Amino acid sequence: MEALLVTTLTQSTTWKALQTHSSQLPHMRELFAQNPQRFEQMSVAACGLFLDYSKNRVNDETLKLLFSLAKEAKLSEKITAMFNGDVINNTEQRSVLHTALRSKATQTIIAEGANIVPEVQQTLAKMAKFVGSVQSGEWKGYTGKAITDIVSIGIGGSFLGPKIVSQALRPYWQEGLNCHFVANVDATSICEKLKNLNAETTLFVMSSKSFSTQETLTNTLSAKDWFLGQGASQQDVAKHFVAVTSNVTKATEFGMDANNIFPMWDWVGGRYSLWSAIGLPIALLVGMDNFTALLDGAHQMDQHFADTPIEQNMPVIMAMLSVLYGNFHGAQSHVILTYDHYLRGLPAYFQQLDMESNGKSVTLDGTDVDYSTGPVIWGGEGTNGQHAYHQLLHQGTALIPADFIMPLQSHNPLGEHHDQLASNCFGQTQALMQGRTYDEALAELSNSKLDEQQKPLIAKHKVMVGNKPSNTLLMDKLTPTTLGALIALYEHRTFVQGAIWQINSFDQWGVELGKQLGNDVLERIGADHDATDLDGSSNALVNLYRKGKL
Repeated sequence: MEALLVTTLTQSTTWKALQTHSSQLPHMRELFAQNPQRFEQMSVAACGLFLDYSKNRVNDETLKLLFSLAKEAKLSEKITAMFNGDVINNTEQRSVLHTALRSKATQTIIAEGANIVPEVQQTLAKMAKFVGSVQSGEWKGYTGKAITDIVSIGIGGSFLGPKIVSQALRPYWQEGLNCHFVANVDATSICEKLKNLNAETTLFVMSSKSFSTQETLTNTLSAKDWFLGQGASQQDVAKHFVAVTSNVTKATEFGMDANNIFPMWDWVGGRYSLWSAIGLPIALLVGMDNFTALLDGAHQMDQHFADTPIEQNMPVIMAMLSVLYGNFHGAQSHVILTYDHYLRGLPAYFQQLDMESNGKSVTLDGTDVDYSTGPVIWGGEGTNGQHAYHQLLHQGTALIPADFIMPLQSHNPLGEHHDQLASNCFGQTQALMQGRTYDEALAELSNSKLDEQQKPLIAKHKVMVGNKPSNTLLMDKLTPTTLGALIALYEHRTFVQGAIWQINSFDQWGVELGKQLGNDVLERIGADHDATDLDGSSNALVNLYRKGKL
């Protein structure tokens, strides 16, 4: 029998100390009773955000051990290496410089031997000019009409980031402009979007680094066919299609004007790309000033992350707490709960950010990990979730750490709506932490009409053990700046976890295999004979599909 290999991480003294210590902490009720200053000591403000992490299974010793683990992982050096443009994506031999996209013009950031800041600034200037011309109506379609609708075509980070951020910034949209996001290769997605659009006033933004991503290219070709089918000509394509890509040749062959092609760079991963020209749909909707404010909020968080000691560093604190629950308490998922309708898409965005980054099973040097990495990220919107899956959070057997996110002020103040929203948010964190004991449940039933034999049974069903951890993230108001800071916070949180786990958070080979096999299956679907060379199940499914009926 082959011996199980162990990593140096799990053999460290600090790791073993955390294993022992984390199992010995008392209930959070007791931790709060022991320390009346717990909230003040376990909260931090930065970049327009406020983090209360006092409702976690930690005391001073826990935090000391977690920060020691971070120091042993040389976290500060790894942060510096990322910001300096060192090649930290070792499997693809790339720098990781999404932070450069929100840098200031005065900065110098070297990648591949050159300062990349001027090119970033040039792209922003090009975006500003284009956005201004569309928003003002100066940009005209082929019949001389101004643009009213934008169709953003992408997949993964080229789709999700622009969609979620645009949704979050709905109060800042330019009047008279609307945007429709297409990613799914399912024809229904694009057909439903095009049904009510006018080709004369529709602008398509195609985002693909290679200009060959299967889903994006298929949807773009279908969009072009629709456009031409509405009476436009090939020469009109340049007025209605723009691209964000590094493949200028393919884009111009498609019919796009070279002046309307915005660059992509290898040192930006898709899930970190909304800050680049991939964010063009955002800028078109909210204006370049608000897009710049979004970048500025992220830049503020970058500075906080780079310059703040780890003990007061918001992304580091959140990341280390996640490490604590995943590696020392057996938590396999993490829930994001947004108490703001505009932020309803954020859990899906953070899901891709975290799971595509840290869903890894080998370390940087190829050693199999012997610890849990990337939890399942999921979640949803505010009080809706309370009437769905919060039951599992409170009384289920799985430990599921939670992040609650809420602005203190609403864009739409109406009666007591926001007060009720806040009371639900804070009440949920309190309930998760303290729970309800059997004696408390029984006492609550003392004046009920239940007979004395029923009361103990019902009380048992009302018990909640509590001690369920949560973070609460607040901001004054959801603005482009605070949203930028919030997203950058989770980006850096993801990076820190990967740094501790000694994995590459910036490749995604698991995604690539599915693409490769999908292309192979596509060829077999289009062949003139049944599939026979795959496994029994795949052959049967392909052939069943070829028949078109059961």
